[in-house]
Amino acid sequence: MDSESRWARATAVGLPAAVMSAIGACGLDRGGMWRDEGVTFQVARRTVPQIWRLLHGVDAVHGLYYLLMHAVLAVRADEIALRLPSVCGAAAAAGLVGALGARLAGAWAGCAAGLLYAATPMVGYYAREGRSYALVSAGVLAATLLLVRAVDGDGPWWAYAAVLAVSCLLHELAALAVCAHAVSLACARVRRGVWGRWACAVGAVGIVTLPLALVSRAQSDQVAWLRTPGWGSAERLLRAFVPVPTGVVFWACVALALLGACAGPRALTGVALPLVLTPPALLIAVSRLRPMYDDRYVLYALAGLPLLTAGGLATLAGAATHALRRQARQAAGRALRRRARPAPAPRTRPDRAPDDRARRRARQRTWAEPLTGAFTFLGSWADRRARPGTRADRPADSLTLPGTRADRPAGSLTFPGTRADRPAGSLTFPGTWADRRADARAPALAGVVALGLVVVPVLLLVGYALVPHRAGRAAAQRPDDLAALSWAAARQLRPGEPVLFLPAIGRRSALAYPAGFAAARDVALRESGARSGTLYGREVGAAELRRRLAGAPRLWVVAEPYALRPGPLPADPVERAKLALLRREFSPAGRGQAPVRGGASLRLYVRREPAARGPSVTAAGPPGPPVRPAGPPRPGPS
Repeated sequence: MDSESRWARATAVGLPAAVMSAIGACGLDRGGMWRDEGVTFQVARRTVPQIWRLLHGVDAVHGLYYLLMHAVLAVRADEIALRLPSVCGAAAAAGLVGALGARLAGAWAGCAAGLLYAATPMVGYYAREGRSYALVSAGVLAATLLLVRAVDGDGPWWAYAAVLAVSCLLHELAALAVCAHAVSLACARVRRGVWGRWACAVGAVGIVTLPLALVSRAQSDQVAWLRTPGWGSAERLLRAFVPVPTGVVFWACVALALLGACAGPRALTGVALPLVLTPPALLIAVSRLRPMYDDRYVLYALAGLPLLTAGGLATLAGAATHALRRQARQAAGRALRRRARPAPAPRTRPDRAPDDRARRRARQRTWAEPLTGAFTFLGSWADRRARPGTRADRPADSLTLPGTRADRPAGSLTFPGTRADRPAGSLTFPGTWADRRADARAPALAGVVALGLVVVPVLLLVGYALVPHRAGRAAAQRPDDLAALSWAAARQLRPGEPVLFLPAIGRRSALAYPAGFAAARDVALRESGARSGTLYGREVGAAELRRRLAGAPRLWVVAEPYALRPGPLPADPVERAKLALLRREFSPAGRGQAPVRGGASLRLYVRREPAARGPSVTAAGPPGPPVRPAGPPRPGPS
């Protein structure tokens, strides 16, 4: 690989990673965590035995991520440290998209794909979130690149298996990428031996992740809040995968992706198209029977669309180059024919001196020199791109194209027809359209043409997409804000006043930001989550709760939006007892209500007068149907 190619490939990896790092680093400290980030923050600060005990009952799907974050937060426990691994994962994913595109379609196409990936608002959203999805995307893309290398004989199969296993342990639905890899191998028509080695690698991954699958299956109630997806889910996912989800730019990106899928480099299409289609399609199909679908679970599939879009850009650039080459050849042919004609007898005019004619010819040559140099470069560059083996002549057991890796002569670092096959002192190649030496500025013109045809439109799109990126940094873009609720509690709660959480998951604000509730008394808590091996702790029964509230004239209630709605009592006996006691013994005060974005509220209740109390509702009464949250979902394997 020559220095120019090495520099181009380094740019294809480094530039998208740098852009993604800059986008992700802006807005890391947005002033508040939402509920899922609060779960990560409070679980990762427990000891390793406490985390291990928790995983036996809940959130086993996030076990490896919690252990990783335990090591990170041991150094510094704040919101920046919580989200920093996700920024690193998103930057690595952007660089890996560029590396995949550079290997399968060329360096400039890879750079364009990586920049498009970094410009997608969905990527930036999860790059600034303290959950595992950005890291899972980086792992799946690294496994895809290692698969391509292993099929081509450049890398070991054990590396592919190891990275894929880690990705599946970070989130088990990363296993859907295995189906996309199988489709890619089928499209490439690899040999039977390659299928056998791939099956052994996938089998090893299955053995490693089988215990996680069994444990998480027993915890499937955590995703009971998911709904059955439909066509609307597929449309929303498509718009989320595009840097600009509406308008002309959206349809232009979709058209370029379709062009890349239909007429782009076959090696790129064979990897990118299964990656963007197979995992979402399988998850939506399964969720029609048992709801398991959420768009963040298939975030890694997003990388396929920027690759296809970059393939469409490369196809347009190649077509434009070939058109310019034809024009250059026609112009060169006309020039050669004019030179071959016998020179006519010179005619002189008495009123024009010979020196005037010489100056006019000199001015014409000066005007034509840049155009001649441009035609020379475009013709030679197009001939190099049009050499055999760049589109469809790929071997049956390879995912890359001939002439990109192994077609150089033994002992040589250059490829046939790229550097060493031109005559000494010449910038053009034999057999193009001109044998004269090209203009000395042709290398600089090459960079200008490549940037103009591929990278400049992508950079403009990145700049245009920064507007939704800026909007995604705000805390208002998250479903709720635990810091705002804690701040409201710090303002209004008096020392020693009782606080009741309806339901128990409302305690997540106090766990993420305990300073706001430090002066209050959690009246229903019997044992903390860290000691009990649960997320939110264990609570007392109805009799003990009534004893603890005896004589209390005021009660603060932190309630989820669905908790206080009229209707049947919840099925859980503890929640049913708390709600029954609240309805019978207390009534809302006219002041002290602090609604917080996302529906959670902090409300003051005062004890009823004995004559105003309604009929007793005991915890032993018949439970109503389970109340499913209509508001924000509970944290779980999300």
